Amino acid sequence: MMKLTLAEPRFLKESVNIISDLVNDVNIKVNSDGLQVVAMDPANVALIDFRLLSSAFAEYEVDKPLELSVSLEGLKNVMKRAKPTDSILLAYEKGDNRLKVDLVGGSKRSFSIPLISLDASEQKIPSLKFSTRVDMPSEQFDEAVEDVSIIAESVALNVRDGRFYVNSANNLSEAMVELPSTDSVRVKTDGDDVMAKYSMDYLRKMIKGSKIADSVSIEFNKDYPVRVSYTVTDKVHLSFILAPRVSND
Repeated sequence: MMKLTLAEPRFLKESVNIISDLVNDVNIKVNSDGLQVVAMDPANVALIDFRLLSSAFAEYEVDKPLELSVSLEGLKNVMKRAKPTDSILLAYEKGDNRLKVDLVGGSKRSFSIPLISLDASEQKIPSLKFSTRVDMPSEQFDEAVEDVSIIAESVALNVRDGRFYVNSANNLSEAMVELPSTDSVRVKTDGDDVMAKYSMDYLRKMIKGSKIADSVSIEFNKDYPVRVSYTVTDKVHLSFILAPRVSND
């Protein structure tokens, strides 16, 4: 049996919208700590780690660990109907083949989402060591990525001389955003001139995490995966690991 009440719908609503841009179906693990989704996109380029902690819920009842497999398209369509002032109620009874979702505000709207069968193999989060980390306002990182997105299909992240650079280039044009280390942009690195290039399309999908959290951490290394993380303490964590890109643009 599972009965959950979430008073801040954006944590689930926005997360489902963002994750559904990368994967179609997910296994949702539910235990005493909260909900977790770990999923790899079909191209094996990006890994998603989403956790909605039990402390984020106004009511949280789970009698034993569960794994519920759902189509994100169906869940996203229901979440679209959630208003900012609604509470979201999630319920599941043993033996049922549906996830029940109630949206409660000025009215109560009830939905049932069918559970599906997915490969039960567990997706592992890789152990990575990053030499460089940048913590900054998520909106500022959004703007930097969008600024350089008009030039090329890949984006280079670079830390040099204590400054964080986001840039892209093609045969004719180049765009660069320079972000010096400040109270709000904190640059930490063990390396010198650390740079790696990533898919612009994937990164633009990931930076939508700014709808969840006001700050973002970007961890990377030279020609190494990047981890982009959005966290609201004691409530939600959404991070992405994106493989580096080798391209000529």
